Amino acid sequence: MRRLAAALLALPLSAAAQGIDMSKGGPVDLTAQDGIEWRQAEQVVIARGNARAIRAGVTVDADRLLARYRPAGQRGGAPVAQQAAAPIDAAPGGNNEIWRLEAEGHVTIRTATDTAKGDRAVYDVDQAVLVLTGRDLSLTTQAQVITARESLEYWSQKRMAVARGNALVVEPAENRRIAADTLVAYFLEGVGGPGGQPAAAPPPRPALAPGEKEPPGAGRMDRTEAYGNVEIRTPTEVVRGDRGVYNAQTGMARLLGQVRITRGDNQVNGREAIVNMRTGVARLVSAPGTRVQGLIVPQQDGAQGGAQGGAQGQQPPAQQQPGSARIGR
Repeated sequence: MRRLAAALLALPLSAAAQGIDMSKGGPVDLTAQDGIEWRQAEQVVIARGNARAIRAGVTVDADRLLARYRPAGQRGGAPVAQQAAAPIDAAPGGNNEIWRLEAEGHVTIRTATDTAKGDRAVYDVDQAVLVLTGRDLSLTTQAQVITARESLEYWSQKRMAVARGNALVVEPAENRRIAADTLVAYFLEGVGGPGGQPAAAPPPRPALAPGEKEPPGAGRMDRTEAYGNVEIRTPTEVVRGDRGVYNAQTGMARLLGQVRITRGDNQVNGREAIVNMRTGVARLVSAPGTRVQGLIVPQQDGAQGGAQGGAQGQQPPAQQQPGSARIGR
């Protein structure tokens, strides 16, 4: 196996967040089964055959890797602040830095806690942005799995993931999920803060009541914004709307637009819904001047406790507060 150790210009440190971040400077260790090619005129190093790049706790595996470099201190053709530099081993007289890493074929990117997969990946070191494209796109963290059809982005300095096209966030342990055309997930800061200082602890989450469960993303995800054909599934409800936002720390989701809440044979429609993913209770609110519409199926004999026969403990619509409806256990 061929190896190329590249000692790079150390880039300035940003907020030390968990996740995929190759922007912090330091050496890049390149290995490949079928050889490594250095093209000086194009300022690119190409590794082929079970290629691997390792930098700052991030490992990239692919069929082919391209590391594009430039003279140190040159960003987009304009000089940047002078920084201490170490030469790339493959470029004598270097003082060079890698500014873009491209991976092609069976791409897998791993850290101690996260794994991202796709057919092709591009990591922009200046922006600290990873873009995955191709089939079977996924980002697996400690608490959830994010998938997409068109593209999956990870903005490490912003601690943000953007999934486009049939986007989905799943908590496998509890079989709960958020789906939409586009999902934007924001993650909590990791063990370090700006300048290497410890990060402030996240605000405490409300204590779980008897029978409640941790909401999806708790302890790892901060919130998720959903756009287009939004669907939130809990063990008891399916809530659909045009757009929404989910707070993983409180377990509360708010959906807007053409909202529908379905539980078994029960369905109510309105303009806004509040969903408690800890308890499975969803509340529908009407817009000013409109009424909530719904179909409530009474409990059948022998169907007590089952969602299929109707919502347990459900009040008749006439007993609900004006302009709102509630379905839950």
